[in-house]
Amino acid sequence: MGAFLDRPPWVFALALLSLWLAAQAGKYLETRWSPLAKEEKDQFKTVVAATLTLLGLLIGFSFSMAVTRYNQRKSYEEAEANAIATAYLRAGLLPSADANSVRSLLKKYTELRIRFYEERRDDNVVRIDDDTLRLQSELWSVVEPVAALQPTPIIALAVAGTNDVLNAEGSTQAAWQDRIPVTAWELMAAIAIACCWLIGYSGHKTRTSTLLVLPVVLATAFYLIAEIDSPRHGLIRVLPQNLITLARGFTAP
Repeated sequence: MGAFLDRPPWVFALALLSLWLAAQAGKYLETRWSPLAKEEKDQFKTVVAATLTLLGLLIGFSFSMAVTRYNQRKSYEEAEANAIATAYLRAGLLPSADANSVRSLLKKYTELRIRFYEERRDDNVVRIDDDTLRLQSELWSVVEPVAALQPTPIIALAVAGTNDVLNAEGSTQAAWQDRIPVTAWELMAAIAIACCWLIGYSGHKTRTSTLLVLPVVLATAFYLIAEIDSPRHGLIRVLPQNLITLARGFTAP
């Protein structure tokens, strides 16, 4: 299910087809089997309005969740860039040889983090994560012996900067894995299908093209939510602008 939700065009296509068929099924049932009596129509309209209201609330809530998570991913990208820049500067507090090693590793680490944000293929992301863990271990293996030999406040400041780099990456990973629950998607889909069925059932004289309006609107809403909620495969993605700027500063003369 998660892989499917990572493909917003698929979400749009399946939602449109399912909702359209639900509307047609409702119209067919009302026309052929059980047409509404006049005294039932007012009560039925109340049911339709209430169901549509509930669906609107669910869509609005899900959209808000997706936007919040998107903004969180942007904030952590900025935090990562700031943490790396701070660690790079504080590396100068270490002995000369160790400072050069830390700064060289941080340059490689920055390029690796940029690749993490730009990569779309999941198998490549796994390799990037492995390389990230390796570089983090190398960074820590440089600062740890220095801190053990010289446990001074100045050295501690440099070590803290490196530790912040590691923590920032962990926060980013957690934010990218924090998605709208599949249960919420299932609930929205079920209520959307029910709404389209009710609209079709109440639209005996409604033209077929008119019944397509609600499925298109709902499918578009689902597509937008999936776009914002998908951190890697959608068109709306977090770009590593701060990390790219930082990498350019490393290579500037």
